[in-house]
Order: sequence, then structure tokens, then C-alpha cells
Amino acid sequence: MGERLLGALEAGGTKMVCAVGYGDGTVLESEQIPTTTPNETCAAIVDWFAEKNVEALGIGAFGPTAVNPASPRYGQILETPKTAWRYFDLLATLSGALGIPCGYDTDVNVACLGEATFGCARGLDAVVYLTIGTGVGAGVMIDGKLVHGMLHPEAGHVLVTRDPRETLPADESGCPYHASCLEGLIAGPAIKRRWNGKSAGDMADDAEAMDLLAGYLGQALATYVLCYSPKRIIIGGGVADHTPIVPLARAKTLEALGGYIVTPELEDVDSYIVNNSLEGRQGIMGCLELARRALES
Repeated sequence: MGERLLGALEAGGTKMVCAVGYGDGTVLESEQIPTTTPNETCAAIVDWFAEKNVEALGIGAFGPTAVNPASPRYGQILETPKTAWRYFDLLATLSGALGIPCGYDTDVNVACLGEATFGCARGLDAVVYLTIGTGVGAGVMIDGKLVHGMLHPEAGHVLVTRDPRETLPADESGCPYHASCLEGLIAGPAIKRRWNGKSAGDMADDAEAMDLLAGYLGQALATYVLCYSPKRIIIGGGVADHTPIVPLARAKTLEALGGYIVTPELEDVDSYIVNNSLEGRQGIMGCLELARRALES
């Protein structure tokens, strides 16, 4: 099974990352395709994978998207700001054109799967994966299964209490839906608005700025601890990768929990709340695992 050639597709709002590899997580080759119109983009994806002769494809899609196989919209992109993609049937388009089994989930769920299968959450059955970049998304695994439910977790939009030092007006949050959600206060657009166009990396040495961001992150992580009871929380994305907010958020999380939860994991919080471990490949590697499962079933 390990030598059967598999395809992986990280379908993002700005780019599509196509890759081929094996079921053991080995990535042989990858290429980026710009996300333009659905027809143009999918034609390029199909051409790329058709030349590789992959036996199955794992797709991790930007959301919101329908991930429940019982849903009549299964495999469709839903109410995205990218209007051309609304209700586009990504799964049926690709599986129909390629004629191979396909696995389908959200981009953050496949990143969670990648870390749980090949990375720092290997062997754990309850994991939260958070990505902080242009937006904030969360993938959740409970009892070894990726969480879907009514739709899929949108834990990047949990509400947080604004810090008294906050200078970003409520109507200039980085989220068009919420004035005080995690994404609206900590993602890239919020950072640029708050600090005059500067990126997270530009602010990494500003102790007060990092304390502000880590405080918001700690509030959200405490909520995840209380609601999901994960055995590890893994954080990726550009904002997390280029700043010290992950280590700073550990103490903030414990502070927000107020001593209410006492577990061995929280006693070793440095090993509990961690940066991603697969050098940015966790999504692609999770897609390879999805493809392996699709081929097996």
C-alpha cells in the first residue's frame, strides 16, 4: 500500500497546492496553481494529476464547505467571500474528471490529520490544530475522528474579550462578521490595520504587541481546552511561525483557565501547546492520508 502513488490537494483561496506521494507521508513532488475561476483552476488541477497517474486523491478545501457525506451539498464550497466559488462542487468535478477515489475535508482538518498521523500528535486521539495567518481556522480530532457535526468547527471565530489596550475599532476588525472574535483580532489583516501595514513578523520584537496577541490566543486556547479536552494543541500559520506568540500564549492559557483544569498535560504546558512539527507540510501529508483511506475503502 505504501508504494501506491497518491495525490494530495490543498485547495486554498489564493493557491492550490498539488502534490504526489505515498501513504507513509512521503511527498515526491508538488506544484502551486493560482486559484482563479473554478473551471480554469480545476482544469489545471486535473491536467496535473492526470499526468501523474495517481490512484486516489485527498482534498483539503478552504471553507466553509460541506464535509458530511450525507449532505446534499457534500463536496461543495459554501458561502465563501470568493463569490465565483460559491456552491461549486469541487469534489464531484475532480473525482469525475480523474475517475479515482477521493477523500474530502477542510484544509485545517487535513492539517490536523497530518500532525496526528505523521507529526507531533502521532498516537494521540484528541487533538486541536489551529492555523493563524490571513484567517484563523481550526481542525479538531476527537476519539481519532475528525470533527464535522452540523458543518465543521469554526473555532477561529470564538469570541474573546477585548484587551483594554486594544486600539483597533470594532468596525475595523479583521473579520466582517464579528467585532471581537479571535480571527478579527489576531489574523494578518487585523495586525496590518492595527500597526499601520506591518506584518506579524515586523512586530515580533515588540513585547507589548506580542503580549496583546498572546492574550487573545490564550483566551481562545482555554476555550478549546474546556470544550474539546484535547491531548495536544498544535498551532501553525504565518503569524504563529514568525512570532513568539505560541510560547507566550501558554501562560495566558493557564491564566484564563484559573487553575480549574488540573491534568498532566497542562502541568507540562510547554509540550501541550506547541508549534506545528512538519515544516508546513502537515496539510499535504494529511491529504495523502485521506487519499490512502479513500483507496482502502
